Amino acid sequence: MGISSFLGVLSLIGFLAFLGGVALVVLSASQGRPVRTGILLAVVGLIVGVLFNFISQGILIVQPQQVAVVFNTLNGNLETERRSGTSIVIPVIQEYTLYPINQQEYTMSGTLAEGQRAGDDAVPARTSDGQAVALDVTVLFNIDPTQANLIHTRWPNNYADGFIRPTVRSLVRDVVSGYTATDIYSDGRTEMQLAIETQLREKMLVEGLLLTDMLVRDITFSDQFAQSIENAQIARQEAERARLIVEQRQQEAAQARAVAQGESDSAVTRAEGEAASIVLRAQAEAEALRLVSQQIAANPSLIQYQYIMSLADNVNLALIPSNSPFLFDLESLAAGNADFTAPPVPDALIPAMSPTATPGS
Repeated sequence: MGISSFLGVLSLIGFLAFLGGVALVVLSASQGRPVRTGILLAVVGLIVGVLFNFISQGILIVQPQQVAVVFNTLNGNLETERRSGTSIVIPVIQEYTLYPINQQEYTMSGTLAEGQRAGDDAVPARTSDGQAVALDVTVLFNIDPTQANLIHTRWPNNYADGFIRPTVRSLVRDVVSGYTATDIYSDGRTEMQLAIETQLREKMLVEGLLLTDMLVRDITFSDQFAQSIENAQIARQEAERARLIVEQRQQEAAQARAVAQGESDSAVTRAEGEAASIVLRAQAEAEALRLVSQQIAANPSLIQYQYIMSLADNVNLALIPSNSPFLFDLESLAAGNADFTAPPVPDALIPAMSPTATPGS
């Protein structure tokens, strides 16, 4: 129990004692007894009641979340604001009014039973392209303790409905009129809210109020605009789906081109390898023919010898190429002249002879 409450109780007891004394006086007088006791009780009770009531009214207790504005009735001036604690005021001469300095909220919403006023209290506005919108707005603020006298002078206990409400609604309409509905629906909402908050903070500061935050909780568009936004969203989704399909087809085509390019490169590589192999074989054969030509040029009889050596064993006659071709009976020649032998072949020519020569007949 606080001091003021305690003193109020004592004052009440005093007034009750006063009433008891008056009753006792009446009762004593009706019975012909002395009324002195009753008069004394009534006087003491009245004094106690008035005294403690006066004292209780002269004690000002300010809570931590409050600030007191004190008005001097003699000079008509406001005294310095009194912060939390206990102080003395002179009843009748000094009148005080308590204001909350804790954070307060003021909401204007289209939802029933939400906000300071029942029913649809959303802030109506119109965009630059003529679209009607409704905004649910919440303002968080508090009174500047050092400016409580200003609040009391300009908006005595009416700063919420008298200043906050009309100022917010006016600013919302002005700022929204500078944006298109599409801007507000998309990225422009944050910019719009910041613009409203900046202007509101400046106006509230002039009136002794501190803005904590300004929240645009919801924006309601007309049914026609909402339908057009939905249709546009569907169109964007379809376009995005088509774009993804095109990209997928392009990727598949790129993969097919890569595969074809790989196969082409492989075929070119194989063809180049085969060509190189043919060139190498041709070069080898040409080199072999060159060596044979050198040996024949050095030994003209080598061809005749090679021809004879390539004949089968059962061949008895052979046509020996020469300037004058002759037919020889090899067996007769061999039998009639045992001394007939083939001319010796130089050792240097033996490696050049082809062991795989095709036999003649």
